[in-house]
Amino acid sequence: MSHTLDVVEGSVSEQFMHVDELCDDLYTVRDFIRWAISRCNQAEIFQGHGYDDLWDEAVALVLYAVNLPWDTDPRVQDGRLTRAEKRNVIELLKRRITERIPTAYLTGVGWFVGLPFKVDERVLIPRSPIGELIEQQFQPWIEPGGVNAVLDMCTGSGCIGIACAAAFPEAVVECTDISHDALAVAEKNVALHSMDEQVHLIYSDLFDALDGRRYDIIVSNPPYVDALDMASLPDEYRHEPELALEAGDDGLDLVRKILSDLSRHLNPGGIAVIEVGNSWEALEEAYPGVPFTWLEFERGGHGVFLLTKDQIDHHQAELVG
Repeated sequence: MSHTLDVVEGSVSEQFMHVDELCDDLYTVRDFIRWAISRCNQAEIFQGHGYDDLWDEAVALVLYAVNLPWDTDPRVQDGRLTRAEKRNVIELLKRRITERIPTAYLTGVGWFVGLPFKVDERVLIPRSPIGELIEQQFQPWIEPGGVNAVLDMCTGSGCIGIACAAAFPEAVVECTDISHDALAVAEKNVALHSMDEQVHLIYSDLFDALDGRRYDIIVSNPPYVDALDMASLPDEYRHEPELALEAGDDGLDLVRKILSDLSRHLNPGGIAVIEVGNSWEALEEAYPGVPFTWLEFERGGHGVFLLTKDQIDHHQAELVG
């Protein structure tokens, strides 16, 4: 942690030492939202774990601290807090700033394509731009009516797989992960969305447990952070499981294995959609002959490629390497 950040955190921490004074000065939900935004700005917290707007993040923290739902009537902002509620807000914000814990972990909820998901430090916080593709049912790359089987590899919380199940209600969705902890969280989310009959969780190291299975869509947000980026991640990322982030010197340790096995697990006419983030340049260099389609997103995000079954088969020799 830099000396500058130490100074900032020190000045912020001092303010949290005067809880009684804060309780006397702040009254309403609106007061605490404004105060939370000011403190987060002062502390230069890192956003990117489900929130890119400080107002939204502050609202989420304050409402959670006073046991109000996120979609509560905005008129509640003029409501006064009890002293106990004020202390709850102050303590929660203190943890967000001084411990750099992402808000989704503090509240236990992350949002993805408009759906809530239970999250904790056993899984990544949902934030993949792949959500936009799911909302569009992966059109124009595939005909939605022909989708009967979907694989979400490295599922984590299960957010991508469950969102796919909502987008393709007639399809069977299988979600795999090598982390028993992650699958335990995903199981809670499958139950939360009442998708036990449609979404199946499988413990598997990539394709190892999937012999003979084929899919119309294979989608994956695997670990892809390279060594350089891992060394410079903001502190908020340190609360996420390293297993779900780190992927070797160039970030492609798992992606290479996935690419080599795609062909035998895709149905004719199928597609593979895989997120590699900042490792996209390394991927292009590693497979110069493969025509990756790099997808663009209206709401931001990058490093997601698409390959069709035909493209994969045509370049199979290079993908297997």
